[in-house]
Amino acid sequence: MGRSGGGGGRPWVQSSNSRWRYLNPSYYLNRPKRLALLLIAFVVVTFVVWDRQTASTADHLHQETNARVQEAAHEELNYTGELLSATSFARQLVDQMLLAKAYVIIAKEYDNLKLAWEFSSHIRTCQRLLSKAAVRGQSITEVEARPLVSGLASLINKAQDAHYDIATKLVTLRNHAQALEERAVAATVQSVYLARVASGAVPKNQYCLTVRLMVDWFNKPALKQQVDDLRNSPRLVDNSLYHFCIFSENVLASSAVVNSTVSNADHPQQLVFHIITSESNYHAMQVWFLSNDFKGSTIEVQKLEDFHWMNSSYFPVRNSENESDSKFSNPKYIPLLDHLKFYIPDIHPSLEKVIYLDEDVIVQKDLTPLFSLDLHGNVNGAVETCLEGFHRYHRYLNFSNPIISSQFDPQACGWAFGMNVFDLIAWKKANVTSRYRYWMEQNIDQTLWKKETLPVGLLTFNGLTEPLDRRWHVLGLGHDLGLDDRLIESAAVLHYDGYMKPWLELAYERYKPQWDRYVNLRHPYLIRCNSMEAK
Repeated sequence: MGRSGGGGGRPWVQSSNSRWRYLNPSYYLNRPKRLALLLIAFVVVTFVVWDRQTASTADHLHQETNARVQEAAHEELNYTGELLSATSFARQLVDQMLLAKAYVIIAKEYDNLKLAWEFSSHIRTCQRLLSKAAVRGQSITEVEARPLVSGLASLINKAQDAHYDIATKLVTLRNHAQALEERAVAATVQSVYLARVASGAVPKNQYCLTVRLMVDWFNKPALKQQVDDLRNSPRLVDNSLYHFCIFSENVLASSAVVNSTVSNADHPQQLVFHIITSESNYHAMQVWFLSNDFKGSTIEVQKLEDFHWMNSSYFPVRNSENESDSKFSNPKYIPLLDHLKFYIPDIHPSLEKVIYLDEDVIVQKDLTPLFSLDLHGNVNGAVETCLEGFHRYHRYLNFSNPIISSQFDPQACGWAFGMNVFDLIAWKKANVTSRYRYWMEQNIDQTLWKKETLPVGLLTFNGLTEPLDRRWHVLGLGHDLGLDDRLIESAAVLHYDGYMKPWLELAYERYKPQWDRYVNLRHPYLIRCNSMEAK
């Protein structure tokens, strides 16, 4: 009995031995076609499955790519460039804010506080949006910017309707700014002038001290005999001793220099001080140094007027009757004492080596080792000041003048007056004083440098100066509050160069203790004069 079943409709019969056999010949004839169809179906199913998997993978990769692009865009967003771009909304907001800030000022000047508050409110909103955009790393969109730009534009139109002419106000503000700048410059010039006047003025207590000392000179004839005896002392010309030169009209300042020097010397009895002052302070100086003990050191006081061989030709300066030029011939502006340092070998012809000290210095170390220092044939031993660019030659000299530019390097290193070692034997060989007089005559019309003595010193000792270790001489205590404490502590000499002198009220409090340490404020003269000043 025949039966047709599944399996693709294959014909089969049961044989006599109960086995089924394929009997339909067409089955065998169509088998390749069926195999082909089966293969096609398999390929189609496989493709569909692969396509779905590929699509899923592609979607995933696309999402990752988008995320990476967005992350990269977030990281690479140049917010500075965004603010500078003329087409960005951030730039438009910033421009509107700047204009709005100007109108805030104008509205306040016109007492329109309500309008000023509205502008300020919009400005704060813009600032918040800009901050938000910067944090998220994305550009400001038009949707975000439109209401703010529109709001500010509306307020600006409102301000213009109120006749707030910003162009006119800007001109007015510019004029105000220019006037304030001119006033600031004038105030600076005035403060410098007043500081200069104050630094040159004599405080009341020091004037009192000078007067009281002069009274004692005339009331104590024995002092004159002491002076006469000292003039003949062999110590004044003994080159085995250590000689110091000071030129000053200030009794207390000179006393502080001497006292600090002897206080820190290993052998103060071997020190000799040569002080030169003006006639008006000569007697006061004599009384002070004869009446006080300076640890056995020898102190000679002389007055400028006793050097009869020294006349006006020794200090070539321009004499002019014009009021604007009178400062060049006024001793107040060119103190003759400041120029005496260029005549030390003439003043002390028997001496071989001296240390020159300014009146505004304090000595903290023993200076006697400087006398044995090898200057390598140079005349002047000094600390260089070219660590800062403004202390080079171009800072002090007029290099537009061919007399200067043809002979000197504008970048040459400057050095300091205030603590100098002078080899007077080498000085005479190099004829240094003649060099000084030559340059003073060249500058008779004040075209090479200004009135200070440092520029002529740079020219006079050019090529004749031996650099010293910086710790021998530290400058700036009269004008620089930023000096390193370690540098001050290690310094052999502290220099109060500048207007803030330690004996004046305008002195820097930070540096006053170093000077006060060598001034006996309990001295009877000072107690009486200070009490009079307090009254």
